[in-house]
Amino acid sequence: MTGRSATPILHVDMDAFYASVAVRDRPELARVPVIVGGGSRGVVLSANYLARRYGVRSALPMTRARRMCPDAVVIAPDFDTFARVSAAVMENFRSVTPLVEVVSLDEAFLDVSGAARRLGTPREIAERLRARIHDEQRITCSVGIAATPVVAKLASRAAKPDGVLVVAPEEVVSFLHPLDVGELWGVGEKTQALLHRLGLHTVADLAHTPVRTLQRALGPRLGANLHEMAWGVDRREVVARRGPDEPDRSMGADETFARDTDDREQVLRELLRLSARVTGRMRTAGVAGRTVTLRVRFADFTTITRSRTLPEATDVTVEVYRTAVRLFDALGLQRARLRLVGVRVEGLLPRERVQRQLVLGERDQGWEAADRAVDAASRRFGSGAVRPATLIG
Repeated sequence: MTGRSATPILHVDMDAFYASVAVRDRPELARVPVIVGGGSRGVVLSANYLARRYGVRSALPMTRARRMCPDAVVIAPDFDTFARVSAAVMENFRSVTPLVEVVSLDEAFLDVSGAARRLGTPREIAERLRARIHDEQRITCSVGIAATPVVAKLASRAAKPDGVLVVAPEEVVSFLHPLDVGELWGVGEKTQALLHRLGLHTVADLAHTPVRTLQRALGPRLGANLHEMAWGVDRREVVARRGPDEPDRSMGADETFARDTDDREQVLRELLRLSARVTGRMRTAGVAGRTVTLRVRFADFTTITRSRTLPEATDVTVEVYRTAVRLFDALGLQRARLRLVGVRVEGLLPRERVQRQLVLGERDQGWEAADRAVDAASRRFGSGAVRPATLIG
């Protein structure tokens, strides 16, 4: 197998997600311990890495966390903001591959085996995602890359904070065996304590214990699964799955310019590219939407959004693009330098439920048919095989 295909699984885990989001707009907290959590009787939701040096961890009682780190700043959680940031991050993942398995608000598995020709090696894809997330959301993430989900997850943990670790197939055993058994997926505190009592402290100890011995101690299923994991065997596949707090009600895409720009033509070309990307994904998913939202971020990171609801739901690229352009022109920007633009279509519903109103004199074959032809060419010849002349070169 080549380097592009031997390690196609990414596990992306945001670094101290809730704490990072809570302090990103408060620079005065950049160098102090921060805890995100409830009141005195609540528990710690997240802690930044400065607080973690004192032993503060998620799920710790707040009273104990305050004793361990009395100088920490405690911030109440803002779940609406967390959900919005998470949704934007997951959309970035789906711009790379449709095979995104959301585990929680702050982590997901990606199978990028189908994106190598377009975007490069898994490491290059990981670095691209990390840069985009840092630029757009001003938070960091760590990425583990491996041939299987279980090894990728362990690799992302080893890469923290703000790093990337690739574990090639031939390196799996040497990577796994020095780890404590508690690092393995599915081993909680009680199972870890039981394994330690049996004298099994490292993954190597587990790997060299007969399967039947493990099954007698842990049960048939868990014993067999842990023995396989200890040798890097994982039969799971990444299955596209959205998070429970991430209903499939919108699709969007953002792009950060290489340099801040006030060139209207450059902005419009990017809006066309983003509109084509979003509507292409919508047609693949068999959905259409009525509300088009434009997102603009200025050079000073100020961000605004504007929306317009159409008379009918659409998945047609030109219709979404024209609406985005109208929204942009309505801002009346006077040479303001932009850092990022984004296009989103909301209010999605199944395409078969959309009944388009016929217009007198309208051609039988229009932009909708053109989009379908582009989709067919892309499926046969690859993404980007057919594109608007404006985007060539």
